Amino acid sequence: MPKPYSRMSETHRKAAISKIHIAKTQLGLSETHYRNILQDVGKAKSSKDLTVQGFDAVIKHLKGLGAEFTAPQRAGKKPHNLDSQAAKAKQLQKIGALLADMQLSWEYAAAIAQQMYKKQALEFCSGRELIGITTALVNKQKQVAK
Repeated sequence: MPKPYSRMSETHRKAAISKIHIAKTQLGLSETHYRNILQDVGKAKSSKDLTVQGFDAVIKHLKGLGAEFTAPQRAGKKPHNLDSQAAKAKQLQKIGALLADMQLSWEYAAAIAQQMYKKQALEFCSGRELIGITTALVNKQKQVAK
């Protein structure tokens, strides 16, 4: 019997299990029907017991039944003060461009604001603090580029 999820990282295995459960919910499958698909298509009693080939087969089968998988939204919510106060707005636009370039969300910048300045949101940051967040993002961009 093949070893379950051999040659599949734990992260990819969890992502595949999540994908299967999302499809189960989308399609409104009963527990019995879901288990039958796992057994018949994936040759396993549970999603945690699937092999790499089993994951591929089950996901392909669920897609055939009409399940749709979309990438998560990464853009996040823009701060409300993006269009106000010219100096702050320019810094926020720069932050937005850096986030988009690194494919990070606005929540990432908000987390930097929380960590560096104990601010709950970018809206509460001063112009000087926004410059600090921009600098942190530029440094992160340089790290990623290495």
